[in-house]
Amino acid sequence: MSQHDGVFITCAVTGAGYTAHKSDRVPVTPAEIAAACIEAAEAGAAVVHIHVREVGTGLPSRKVDYYAEVADRVRSSDTDVVLNLTAGMGGDLVLGSVEQPLPPATDGTDMAGATERVEHVRQVMPEICTLDCGSMNFGEGEYVMTNTPSMLEEMAKQMTELGVRIEMELFDTGHLAHAKHLVAQGLIEEPVLVQLCMGVPWGAPDDLNTFLAMRTNVPDDWTFSAFSIGRNQLKYVSLAAFAGGNVRVGLEDNLYLSQGQLASNGDLVGRAVTILEAQNYTILGPAEVRDNLRLTKHG
Repeated sequence: MSQHDGVFITCAVTGAGYTAHKSDRVPVTPAEIAAACIEAAEAGAAVVHIHVREVGTGLPSRKVDYYAEVADRVRSSDTDVVLNLTAGMGGDLVLGSVEQPLPPATDGTDMAGATERVEHVRQVMPEICTLDCGSMNFGEGEYVMTNTPSMLEEMAKQMTELGVRIEMELFDTGHLAHAKHLVAQGLIEEPVLVQLCMGVPWGAPDDLNTFLAMRTNVPDDWTFSAFSIGRNQLKYVSLAAFAGGNVRVGLEDNLYLSQGQLASNGDLVGRAVTILEAQNYTILGPAEVRDNLRLTKHG
């Protein structure tokens, strides 16, 4: 595994999980999410990964105007940071029950076509957007994260045509194989950027053997980041960097700085900076990330 001294930090500031009721530090409104992005950037994050939520309930949302407001607030601030929007929403399937899976449940199911799933990317034009490279049982109950091969191909095609860099999110080894297929088809442009998403039930567990299996199969000329959820998030800061990658922290994946101590996004980024600098890594800023990944800054 190749190693490097320059590492960039991505902060996933809120996510779409049912976490807003667990911590009052999880941002919900567009203003709160934008403030969290700025806080993370000031703490040392070069990239912020953005979901939006329904105001009042904290539930996941795909509203384009929410994404636009977050982006406008961040771009008009004095703080520079690379914007990375999720495109994972719109592939949420909750089956009816184990005895009667169809019709799907109305509560939680949100299935949309490729163009609709990319519309906020088209309107906001971030530097990076994500593509979840596969389907999987995601957590408990009847929920399935749904991304068919043809859906991924069409979304990748539209994202590439927009000139937005795609970050492929890989939750299991088969997702990595599919990512290589998308690159071979010419649907993903170089430099290729991937995120190894470890520890999510029931994808790739975050044990060392599984991480190494994922890491050693990432092509040498790809740029990768890696993270784990929950208590192992901060351990993965060191592990991902030592393996030659970049790191991701944030309240999407973990609510705590230590046992019983709720964190803010700035807290988690700050702790990641401390871990990396203690090991003599250079923390890359947004300008260096744009140069390395050939990103186009819009807005």
